Amino acid sequence: MEAFKKIPREEFVLKEFKDEAYSDQALPLIKGQTISQPTTVMIMTQALEVKPNHKILEIGAGSGYQTALLSFLVGKKGKVYAIERIHELVDLAKNNIKKLKIKNIKIIEGNGSKGYPKEAPFDRIIITAACKETPKALIKQLKNNGILVAPVGPAYSQKMIKLKKKKHKLERENLGDFIFVPLIED
Repeated sequence: MEAFKKIPREEFVLKEFKDEAYSDQALPLIKGQTISQPTTVMIMTQALEVKPNHKILEIGAGSGYQTALLSFLVGKKGKVYAIERIHELVDLAKNNIKKLKIKNIKIIEGNGSKGYPKEAPFDRIIITAACKETPKALIKQLKNNGILVAPVGPAYSQKMIKLKKKKHKLERENLGDFIFVPLIED
């Protein structure tokens, strides 16, 4: 709750939707993308079980809202790497993060389905776009005892899953039904 109080959602929505920034609905961004509704963001954030000093990988930075929340939770010694493939959203997220003077975030333009091996392994990974299945490359980049949260399933009908990576197995928990824009994989 503290992160949600500190990070102003209205800074991450388009100007024409500022009056609706705190309504519990997804709002349009640019290029057919959306900023998730606050309830969804809260469910995903809570499921990650973020701790200070964690290193987090976010797939699908969008306007940078979830990224900013995560940066608050990991604290000054933690780090959030956010990958976004749409150039205009990369610029939007970077500008939003810069406006709020947040220093522990790196926004990367690229294909999130491949992860970010350069900085792996990660304590937590969050995917904010629908995956047909959890990308194996991301599971490999997750530390032992790490958590990955992602909407998984076909278009217009995903299950939010929470994976805990144990030494020799993945523990899977279903967090409910959701609808996300698709993760574009090459």
